[in-house]
Amino acid sequence: MSSAERKVDTNVDTKVIPLHTRIHPSAIVHPKAQVGAGVEIGPYTIIGENVEIGEGTKIGAHCVIEGWTKIGRENKIYTGAIVGSEPQDLKFGGEKTYLFIGDNNIIREYATISRGTEGGGGETRLGNGNLVMSYVHVGHDVQMGNHCVVAHAVGIAGHVVIEDRVVLGGIAGIHQFTKIGRMAMVGAHSMVTKDVPPYALVDGNPARVYGVNIVGLRRNGLPPETRIEIQRAFKILYRSGLNVSQAIEVMERELAGSEEIDHFLRFLRSADRGICR
Repeated sequence: MSSAERKVDTNVDTKVIPLHTRIHPSAIVHPKAQVGAGVEIGPYTIIGENVEIGEGTKIGAHCVIEGWTKIGRENKIYTGAIVGSEPQDLKFGGEKTYLFIGDNNIIREYATISRGTEGGGGETRLGNGNLVMSYVHVGHDVQMGNHCVVAHAVGIAGHVVIEDRVVLGGIAGIHQFTKIGRMAMVGAHSMVTKDVPPYALVDGNPARVYGVNIVGLRRNGLPPETRIEIQRAFKILYRSGLNVSQAIEVMERELAGSEEIDHFLRFLRSADRGICR
């Protein structure tokens, strides 16, 4: 090999990342962090000491993954996301708390996800298959289920519970300690201050119930007979003039038993903050 050829090879080695390298040279990964096979970590990203990252997860540039954070398999975390940061809670005193993220989630640009607090159970959890769009904030002690869609710039305060297959419209605000039931949809720019029953379509500031999320029920494969029963339940709850306790009694007496209706009733019984009306 000539001296000119050797010079070209040297330049290539110093400027190009080999294909087998998945951690960018400018990334800072603590030696005690646990990084699974096939993980990709982009330029200038920082991975903290107590972080675990599952196989196949891809992390973009300029991200910060810190704290006691465990991330599952095949997640995608985009530029600038801050995951596992200290809770934005004045009561937080630096205690050891956790963030758990499942598999196949997408966390888009500049989203922030906080760890839990000691007073809130000590952990924040996201399930599997969720889409968390850009500039979303997921507060401390949030418990999010599976296959949720959280649109751009939604603010989710601390201690919120979000069940499976919920859709939150852009720039919505979710008040602390509220619960959002499965397959519910919250309209863009809404302010949710009370619990949102499963299967509901809510919108406004403060958020009000406008009916059943029929499109969501269809997309999630609920059969026609189940959708009809859910619509009957909403009619009893919202159009009969009964309070929640009375409506529950009527639904138990008049509706055919199904897993969806049983879950709806359980949710109503546990709605400590009251429900959106």
